[in-house]
Amino acid sequence: MATFDYGLMISMMMTIFLASFVSADPDLLQDVCVADLTSRVKINRFACKSNISPDDFFFAGLAKPGLTNNTFGATVTLATVQQIKGVNTLGVSMARVDYAPGGINPPHTHPRATEIVFVLEGELVVGFITTENKLFSKTIKKGEIFTFPRGLIHFQINNGKVPAAALAAFNSQLPGTQRVANALFASSPPVDDVVLSKSFQIGTQEVETIKSKFAPKK
Repeated sequence: MATFDYGLMISMMMTIFLASFVSADPDLLQDVCVADLTSRVKINRFACKSNISPDDFFFAGLAKPGLTNNTFGATVTLATVQQIKGVNTLGVSMARVDYAPGGINPPHTHPRATEIVFVLEGELVVGFITTENKLFSKTIKKGEIFTFPRGLIHFQINNGKVPAAALAAFNSQLPGTQRVANALFASSPPVDDVVLSKSFQIGTQEVETIKSKFAPKK
């Protein structure tokens, strides 16, 4: 009779156990820890405040559509620990994204969270790109969902003729957002033109033209 490999079982259990620590924010050690956003204490989450109320766990900001009269034709309304102090240490947050016809939530990443989106209205083309540069894209409609793995570049675009809206949920109280184009062409201090020119195989004049499009409006 074959003997059970306890060493293999322990190794597998340890792998799963350790993976759980990197899949989301650390587990909480108390019932609640409402964020004190004014505290000067710097830790890997916000310090807890002493006086809390039901309002610390409430946010009405996702109830109404955001304005979409901007460059991208889309607006993201966040509901992270910075808007709902009560989610501090809980490892969850949300956002609402509103899209005008043709509006786009341009390629970006969330370095600290996996994201799942639920279409409220309209229709979206969504997709993410793996580290092997393989695109996974799909058209999703009202009531449907799609998932973006943690840290991978992803996007959503409304190719329809009517406005669209989606709710996004994250397994982090503060997932962070880094738009690819902004990170490269609007960083401070700026990335050297030679780096961008060689990376994108374009001329330095083209680099300057692109940078000007991301410059703050005066």
